[in-house]
Amino acid sequence: MILTVHHSTRYVYDQPVRGVVQSHRLTPSLFDGQRLIDWRVLVSDGTAGGAFRDGAGDWVASHSAHGPLSEITVTVEGQVETVDLTGVLRGHRERVPPEAYLRETLPTRPDVALIELGREALADAGRADALERAHLLSVAVGQAIAYRPGATHAHTTAAEALGLGEGVCQDHAHALCAVARAQDMPARYVSGYLHATEDGTPHEAAHAWAEIWVPGLGWVGFDASNGCCPDDRYIRLGSGHDARAAAPIRGIARGQGRESLDVTVAVEAAQQ
Repeated sequence: MILTVHHSTRYVYDQPVRGVVQSHRLTPSLFDGQRLIDWRVLVSDGTAGGAFRDGAGDWVASHSAHGPLSEITVTVEGQVETVDLTGVLRGHRERVPPEAYLRETLPTRPDVALIELGREALADAGRADALERAHLLSVAVGQAIAYRPGATHAHTTAAEALGLGEGVCQDHAHALCAVARAQDMPARYVSGYLHATEDGTPHEAAHAWAEIWVPGLGWVGFDASNGCCPDDRYIRLGSGHDARAAAPIRGIARGQGRESLDVTVAVEAAQQ
């Protein structure tokens, strides 16, 4: 499938700031499931800095702008050809060992309820292999946390989302990481894009899911929000221990201005 992406992020400050420094994970991953046809990341002001591929295989680029600034816009446009690999991250080069993703973070720290959710999901698993166990955990998270846009916020933890019983894709990814790590299965948060489903099922075009390490296969993606593994409707950008670490844009603004954010994302299937 050929997917076209239009992604605009506009930062507005109620008082001019002295400058802005950002780190971007906005370039799709290199692996057998996707190929870049055309891709551009444009920033309305400032200068591009250094860029590098980190140990997890993600392309990270920096950008800075000197003020006074009242707003700055980051625009992503491009096309990616995708192939359905049934969730397997095949052909992706990275140097970080899977065991590094057993470490918990504040958003993914498991409480008693999350630990029990994982135990109950695997209670009848018997001698099931790691892949089947990962599927069972993903199903359990999707059933325990109903998808409802606006139910949570950017700083909601996996434990809080489970307590509410509802959340968004970020909460599903955090919760799946939490329950998998509690079962001694390395797991990480993945950010990317998702093409609209044909049946009109609501979701966010800017999307998130989890990857779980399966011996013999490597990293395998699980989207608890949609009850599936990533296929050719998905574009993978980058990964991390949680949403903050895997964020497509991270940055700071120097000054007292209060920041507001306006994001628009559209992912469309191009004519083949």
